[in-house]
Amino acid sequence: MKRPFDLIVSTFGLVLLAAPLAVLALLVKLGTRGPVFYRGARVGWRGKPFRIFKFRTMVVDAEKLGGDSTPEDDPRVTPIGRLLRKYKLDELPQLFNVIRGEMSLVGPRPQVPWAVAMYTQDERAVLQVRPGITDYASVRFRDEGEILRGSTNPDKDYFEKIHPEKMRLSLEYIRKQSLWLDCQILAMTLAAVIFRPQRDIPVHKADDGPARGTIAPQPAPFILDEQRKVTK
Repeated sequence: MKRPFDLIVSTFGLVLLAAPLAVLALLVKLGTRGPVFYRGARVGWRGKPFRIFKFRTMVVDAEKLGGDSTPEDDPRVTPIGRLLRKYKLDELPQLFNVIRGEMSLVGPRPQVPWAVAMYTQDERAVLQVRPGITDYASVRFRDEGEILRGSTNPDKDYFEKIHPEKMRLSLEYIRKQSLWLDCQILAMTLAAVIFRPQRDIPVHKADDGPARGTIAPQPAPFILDEQRKVTK
């Protein structure tokens, strides 16, 4: 039932939001030079890579100017981008990813390849389900940029301060997943965006078994940075 539910809700959502999406696309296009959409590489279901759809919230070639993690005070973020990120409007184009079968409405958030390469054997269980637009962790860490504010190494700080709990919540979702739970998380996400509550989600640590991934290990950018400092 999960896939038909995703298709029905995503299709209805795109039809309902067609006009607002067009307005947001125009604001992005008029606000700064560059494309309307950001199409970053992500690792999806069973380790298959795909391109995620987002409204572009950063300057062109932002990847060359910094890491993948984005602090609240990141200078790469455009003025319209800050507004889109604040209310998670930049995530709406991922409804196209859901229709294409690359994502689900609810599921663990997809990560960049270097981050997936650093997953433990147990953490690779998240690759056995389709990644989602939202999940437990998205609600708990809806303002993760604020946690990274002022960081001199956002990718490293993300992995140390945010990743462990987000992964625990993702594994918890996998253990408990159901259509009813998906509806609950979608409702919590909508409430978090509208009312911006700062409350934790009452979940319990899951007893997760190991899973196999398909991504070859590779050093994370922040590890390479530390290695370069040592060899200089």
